[in-house]
Amino acid sequence: MATSSVESRLTALADLVVAAAKKKRDPEIVIPVRALSNVAFNEKRRIIEMKDATQARTFFNLGMAKKFMQTLLVADALAELQRTDCTTSLREIYYRTKHTLRDSTENTFDAQDESDPILEDLEVTLGALREELHVAAEGRGSVVGNIVLVDDGDTIDCTRAGKSGHTVASIVEEPDIRIRRCGADFILLVEKATQFNRLSEDKFWKRHNCILITGNGQPPRGVRRLCRRIHDEWKKPLYVLVDNDPWGYYIYSVVKQGSINLAFESQRMAIPDAKFIGLSSFDPEKHKLPRNVGIKLNDKDIARAKELMAYPWFQKKEWQKEIKRMLANGLKFELDALANKDFRYLTTHYLPKKLKDRDWLD
Repeated sequence: MATSSVESRLTALADLVVAAAKKKRDPEIVIPVRALSNVAFNEKRRIIEMKDATQARTFFNLGMAKKFMQTLLVADALAELQRTDCTTSLREIYYRTKHTLRDSTENTFDAQDESDPILEDLEVTLGALREELHVAAEGRGSVVGNIVLVDDGDTIDCTRAGKSGHTVASIVEEPDIRIRRCGADFILLVEKATQFNRLSEDKFWKRHNCILITGNGQPPRGVRRLCRRIHDEWKKPLYVLVDNDPWGYYIYSVVKQGSINLAFESQRMAIPDAKFIGLSSFDPEKHKLPRNVGIKLNDKDIARAKELMAYPWFQKKEWQKEIKRMLANGLKFELDALANKDFRYLTTHYLPKKLKDRDWLD
């Protein structure tokens, strides 16, 4: 069997370490820095991109030795997946690489939040996507509406997926997932499952000929990638519906421009033409929501809002006005607050008016 490109890159990584050891030199792995300091906003492409800063992870440095070891352990597990042509989960990677060091009580990993970032480091170091590494995250999203998918050979008509919708897989690339047909006019990405359930139960997707999709909070990569594929392959606009708080703004920005932590994936994940359809800081007044259904901004909210205002991708006049209005109100509003008007207010009044008036932020 021919060696895959990814397996070759993993082997080359191991060869560098072996070569250094044979020469009695300190082995090192050079890893791109995944932080705000090493990203830039490409104004022309309208996405966040990674710059070229790197850091060396060495074995003889006492402060880096454990992370160096962890990196090689995860790389070895990934090489095993390539050799066996097997796909696994982030959780199984953690357990596959966890053991207690001989003659000690020290574990290689104490929790999964140690192994997950190592895998992300290797993604960017190897220039390989998680799908190419044969690692799948837990499916955490649902889709319903006018779209037909072929999932591992099974045809899924999402108009018949029930109120809860079809589960969005972690890996949504060809040939595992094919989009056979898409007759919708647009995609509506909904932050919260509660609103997705309301819209689905009320058949909003049928009345307005759209696709409803949720990631149950910050959308996972499978959800973002599926939205991007529908947008690119079927030329469908995307609208993002989130809470009126700094975290909702950030979710929208990740969908639109990409994330700081995974800037190397922006070119295949980000959707620069995505529109923010609410909940806006101006909506409570427009829809006559009482202040008592708002939640007072805490210090963390205020600090996060000011942080967002400083990001290059939030410098548009409309966005500065939007965030300043939230700070001036001193309140954040959840989408759930619209139920104060009526349980179906979101589906019968709020969204139809937004769409009709083209009342969104870019």
